[in-house]
Amino acid sequence: PAACAEVLQGEINRLGLDLSVAVVEGDDLMGALEALAETREMFSDAPYPDLSKVLSANAYLGAGPIVAALEAGADIVITGRCVDSALTLAASMYAFGWAPDQYDMLANGALAGHLLECGPQATGGNFTDWESVPRRAEIGYPIAEITSDGSFTIEMPEGTGGLVTRETVGEQLLYEIGDPQAYLLPDLVCDFSQVALEETAPGKVRVSGAKGRAPTGLLKVSTTWRDGYRAGQVLNFNGRDARAKGKSYAQMALQRARARLAKLGARDFDQVSIECFGGRTGGGAYEEVSVTAAVQHQDARAVQIFLGELIGAALATPPGLHFFTGAGRPKPSPVVALFSSLVARTMPQVQLTLDGAPIEYLPTHIRPQVPSDPARPVPTEAVASDGDLTSVALEDLAVARSGDKGDIANIGVMARLPAYMPWIWAALTPAAIAQVFAAELKGEIERFYLPGPHAMNIVLHQALGGGGIASLRNDSQGKSFAQRLLALPVEIPSDLVPNTGQRSTE
Repeated sequence: PAACAEVLQGEINRLGLDLSVAVVEGDDLMGALEALAETREMFSDAPYPDLSKVLSANAYLGAGPIVAALEAGADIVITGRCVDSALTLAASMYAFGWAPDQYDMLANGALAGHLLECGPQATGGNFTDWESVPRRAEIGYPIAEITSDGSFTIEMPEGTGGLVTRETVGEQLLYEIGDPQAYLLPDLVCDFSQVALEETAPGKVRVSGAKGRAPTGLLKVSTTWRDGYRAGQVLNFNGRDARAKGKSYAQMALQRARARLAKLGARDFDQVSIECFGGRTGGGAYEEVSVTAAVQHQDARAVQIFLGELIGAALATPPGLHFFTGAGRPKPSPVVALFSSLVARTMPQVQLTLDGAPIEYLPTHIRPQVPSDPARPVPTEAVASDGDLTSVALEDLAVARSGDKGDIANIGVMARLPAYMPWIWAALTPAAIAQVFAAELKGEIERFYLPGPHAMNIVLHQALGGGGIASLRNDSQGKSFAQRLLALPVEIPSDLVPNTGQRSTE
């Protein structure tokens, strides 16, 4: 951050501008590894990694230091690691004079930041009804017009492409939030379960109703560490039984690589992943599939052996193997694993500077809340029907978006009409969800209901093979999970079956 500020100040001087630059530091905890070594992984309870393998350790700071920098006169604030939503929350706190304990105000400011943080994902990007988004090549980023009471309106810059509706904003509201009644931030705990989304005009959605309470007094720390090497390749097969061909060939290459490792007296691979995607493209037995085969090992040479066998045995493959050439063969790359833990809010020693001069910063003293399990809402409407029931795809009844938090996948589902939600909740049981993701899921399933937007969030623990670049999965961040769930059949009364050619946005 300090180096960035130095370069930026040089550019400001070159242009003859009068702008002050503040820097927020203290998130870097590499100097506190001995203390961090006492922490446990916040999701799996694993012990801290070997300190000699640690690459970085950064605490997620909140809005407080940014507010202090703005109050000191900063025009530009550069921070180290902080939560994404803190940027918008800090600007709102400064502009409206919100106190650090006005938690409902803060919750709405944080929600505005959450909706802005992924750019055009709130304006039609990654949207279930992607065909309805006009001029996607010119898609605009969202703008939040925030008022002093915390409510705000999401819209787009004039003249840009994209779409702002209840559904586009709602998908982003649900994106990667975990427990919607306990969205944990450094400055507060947010409750998004009663948020209201109202289309006030074409291209404008008013958002209100977020609630907040005192923070936990803890900060999340992301530690990255070296965990060996990995590599893989995507191969294509076609013809009869293409899926069986692909799996057979990948297993053959793995068997040959393991035989070579055994001959060398080397250990087996730490992880192996073989995934097939695709299927029949028409009638008959003809198939087209892609096969992703990957391994992880502490020695890069072992990974290289697998890569060599994966291509070297190509003349002994079942027929139909083909792949893109010209980019060179894959090479082993380091595995940078993530370790998430919690530390006291007071552990990071935050330092502020303005134009290079120190600014005094005293964190606001807040009594942390005692963790409690809030009452969990569930749909109260009956799902019994005297008439006929019809089975339709979930996508006809809802929009959905998925993402990750480490090794945890999130799937947010929002009903297109409130009347659909009880039926969706009844259909998306943990057992039904587990069946869809049986190949990936290693942990438990949690479901959370949001009465405000008529939605639910599904949390799948240990579903991403370690997550991020520590995973060998083709989809290591769960980005495709919502699309898989949307194909699940849901039974609803026949008189509620929607006209899928004219999906409602009410």
